[in-house]
Amino acid sequence: MRSARSSLLAICLALLGCQAGLPFSRVRLDDEGIVYLYLQPLAREAERLQFTIESVSAARRDLGEVPLALALGELRGSELRRQRLLAAGPLPAGDYSGFVVRTGKASLRGEEGPAALLVPEAPTRIEFGFTVRRGEGSIVSLALRYAESVEAGFRFSPAFAAFAPERTAVGLLGFVVNNRSSDVSVFDKRSMQVVGVIATGREPSGIALDQLARRLYVAVSGEDGVEVVDIMSGAIVDRIRLSPGDEPVALALAPDGRTLLAANRGSNTVSVIDAASRFERAKVQVGSGPRSIAIDRTRRRAFVFNAFSNTVAVLDLASGAPIRSIATAPGPVRGQFNRRGDRLYVIHETSAWVTVIDTVTLTVSARLPVRSALAAIEIDPSTDFVYLAGRGEPTVGLHEPFSFAPVDFVATGAGVIDMATDREANTLYLVVPDTNRVLVVDRISKRTVGELDVGNGPTWITLMGEN
Repeated sequence: MRSARSSLLAICLALLGCQAGLPFSRVRLDDEGIVYLYLQPLAREAERLQFTIESVSAARRDLGEVPLALALGELRGSELRRQRLLAAGPLPAGDYSGFVVRTGKASLRGEEGPAALLVPEAPTRIEFGFTVRRGEGSIVSLALRYAESVEAGFRFSPAFAAFAPERTAVGLLGFVVNNRSSDVSVFDKRSMQVVGVIATGREPSGIALDQLARRLYVAVSGEDGVEVVDIMSGAIVDRIRLSPGDEPVALALAPDGRTLLAANRGSNTVSVIDAASRFERAKVQVGSGPRSIAIDRTRRRAFVFNAFSNTVAVLDLASGAPIRSIATAPGPVRGQFNRRGDRLYVIHETSAWVTVIDTVTLTVSARLPVRSALAAIEIDPSTDFVYLAGRGEPTVGLHEPFSFAPVDFVATGAGVIDMATDREANTLYLVVPDTNRVLVVDRISKRTVGELDVGNGPTWITLMGEN
């Protein structure tokens, strides 16, 4: 047991050892856009290289340099085998000619250890014309040309190529809502790289995906609305305005795509929205502190998890009419159905229980003890095994669905706030807010097979192809 715990601790420390810094914290102004600068994986020959970056700025044609927030200051070639977020931040709208990178120290590892390289005093200028548009986001990729950067083994003059990411097939896209940076990261599930960013209103929270209509709904709690995104273009095409003070934090879409539900934290209500007309046709009072919504596809009911009143409100999906309120353990925040849809597993953020609701009788059928309070739940679509994660836990536990005995775990190194399953690729996506990352885990081996650096404060994730 002691050996297993030591191994787990080592894994967690390794996962935490190379965190990306916070991309930025300043609020984006109305006349600004947002830019993310990603460094592509380095070539194998660059594994011996190590260097630091002191600053990154965008070069505007008429205003000089505009600094970006540095996300990754120390770069080791052996650790840059995946895409990494280098810098990001809001920029004034306008035309830019490229970027300016100021390099610090550099070294090259040899047989006798690392040898310092000479670094030029002048900053590196990267020529790449791009336009920042008001209220929009963009991604720029950088590739380090190693052969041109290391001269004769004693001088480091970084040479970068800048380019826009290639367009990804819609069916391969995934989306992560970033609450603090007010945007949505768009990533390619196959390459495991971020390929786009959608700037949103203030404090985006929940997200719902209409896969057939190629439409994304984003709850903007800081502006009391729901933004409608066209996935093909990545553009916000409309905003559904709710009442002042509603503060929507979670969304759920009916299976037919006609009804959208919004859980409103500020008013303790659920908005029933016609997705075609984008009109709020009803507002239903629920318990205190609604945090999320789960939809029973078979019986066309919505289950609303009310964290402060310790209840789950059951609504008719079509009309929004209340059906029943079910008392639970303290702090219910999320829930998921098993494959048959007759059991709803409810997790709690302030108590170490999982409440099981019989969806036929609408009664509590079991209360299952767990190790700690929880933040995320995911049901394996093939086996009904239950993944459980908490904000303060460095692992994700896997539980057998009936005895609820723990059978395995996934090491994450930090707490997880949301999960999603890609059944086709047999992978599990874990949102880790403390490191601003998404981990991609193989569901068979339980090993991490990919990582993505996303925006500031990731909260929700959804995938094309997700059940």
